[in-house]
Amino acid sequence: MAADAPAAGEAGASPVRLNEKAHAKVNLTLAVLGRRADGFHVLDSLVAFADIADELSLEPGSGLSLEVFGPRADEAGTVADNLVLKAAKALADRHDGLILGHFRLDKRLPAAAGIGGGSTDAAAALRLIARANGLPWTDGSILAAAQATGSDVPVCLEGVSRWMRGAGEILSAPFSLPPLPALLVNPGVATPTADVFRALAHPVGSVASPDLSLAAAIEGERRQTILIDNLGRGRNDLEPPALALRPAIGEALAALRDQPACRLARMSGSGATVFGLFETAEAATAARQAIAERRPGWWVVDTVIG
Repeated sequence: MAADAPAAGEAGASPVRLNEKAHAKVNLTLAVLGRRADGFHVLDSLVAFADIADELSLEPGSGLSLEVFGPRADEAGTVADNLVLKAAKALADRHDGLILGHFRLDKRLPAAAGIGGGSTDAAAALRLIARANGLPWTDGSILAAAQATGSDVPVCLEGVSRWMRGAGEILSAPFSLPPLPALLVNPGVATPTADVFRALAHPVGSVASPDLSLAAAIEGERRQTILIDNLGRGRNDLEPPALALRPAIGEALAALRDQPACRLARMSGSGATVFGLFETAEAATAARQAIAERRPGWWVVDTVIG
């Protein structure tokens, strides 16, 4: 991905500033199949990315620092604990002599929300460091640093649709999904991932996966319709424990399901963000307007997942 050029006349713009978007991750399905001896759960998840994103920039230089700003900056926690810095340090530990520098994170995605806000920021940081140092994607230190930073970071590295399995370390080859008009809704409650997994009664142990080959074989508008129908065969096993911990998630799901054009509503990741799929962008926009009017305190964004 090429660096974005600074806007003409932008205050403080640097010709060497590198920019990346950290797109929201959406678990279209998420099955929990078991638990390994090391304590990590075994997952099977269809992961895609939305066209909304945090924005991260790097001014290469000596040292390592991070500045966080933007509409959701207060939710990002302390800078010292930010996954951007954790990822950068993990890569520096595995690759001598790296140029690091100063990161600026424009935080737009809600935190502890099931859409990988921290993980996708960390992945963007690794991409920026790789670009600043001329590292190829085949460099094993990048994937190793991603795995050391968090289970969701490897799938966020390229930000393309994949199956994610194991504890996040087993990734399928990328594949193409038809664009899915969608609505993301977060009722404003944080759901720490560890709490949701602790509340999981037991792994389900089997999975009904969407048949993507059928959708891939169909051209045109029917491909999208068939994909949404097939996604209905899946599930999110973390939804029941998250609902028990945060009843507001159920209210958000109900608000989506009340929209006449919503084809599928499901929670992403460990919550609290839920997504609704629609057949047209106009239908998603109309649903956003309806829900935002009734729930002005919620985060409600229409987007495209693909």
